Amino acid sequence: MSLQGRVALVTGGGRGIGKGISMGLAQDGAMVAVNYRRDEEAAQQAVREIEAMGGKARAYYASVDNWDEDEAMVKAILDDFGKIDILVNNAGIASRGQSVFDTDPAEMERVVRTHAFGPYYLCKMVLGSMREQERGDIIFISSVATSHMGGNGSPYNMGKAAEEALAKTLYKEERKYNIHVNIVAPGLVESEMGRRLARATRGVQDIRELDASSPFGRVCQPEDIADVVRFLVSDAAGYMTGQRIEVDGGGALPGQG
Repeated sequence: MSLQGRVALVTGGGRGIGKGISMGLAQDGAMVAVNYRRDEEAAQQAVREIEAMGGKARAYYASVDNWDEDEAMVKAILDDFGKIDILVNNAGIASRGQSVFDTDPAEMERVVRTHAFGPYYLCKMVLGSMREQERGDIIFISSVATSHMGGNGSPYNMGKAAEEALAKTLYKEERKYNIHVNIVAPGLVESEMGRRLARATRGVQDIRELDASSPFGRVCQPEDIADVVRFLVSDAAGYMTGQRIEVDGGGALPGQG
């Protein structure tokens, strides 16, 4: 699945699922722009690891929900690499697990802006470059949360639902430019956010305590998500767009919670 000559922007690309995607795309030959908001060192470490295996990458700061910061980041990437023909909208934040009644409106706005406004801004900004390329790919990292819409998570549910609505709209608009738009929806993944979620909802201090009760005997890893992204942006998925793929091992089976 060669991505030689292609340039990928991965938001939140220095940690967790984002780092797994950054590394995977680099392994397939893409040049990677690793976006970060808080953890510059993690982003720079991802760059160093990509360079150590012979790839090319740079780290770029932007809070994805900020138009001006996104604009500056996209300009810098285009100046450095000349194009962006893969965009992975991965950056995300969790909500605090409260009911609608108890949720602070500021939290709702912050979470929705991150998951919906940020991807909208970046899609709008990269499409000009992407339309000029032989092929473009935009991947939205959503969540199985949109399949269940569980209680005590309205900001996250709302943000991810809006993100998926954007993706479903965008693929219809951009297919004529040979731009593929797809959604990857993970379940619980061993990442910083996943570990916090496991502590809050499952009462475990080590997420790997859930291996025995997880599909295939292990908690989903960032590389599992990255492998699906790698496939979707490759020639092997040249006839796929507008799809939503859940990556959760098939979910819980009857009687297993």
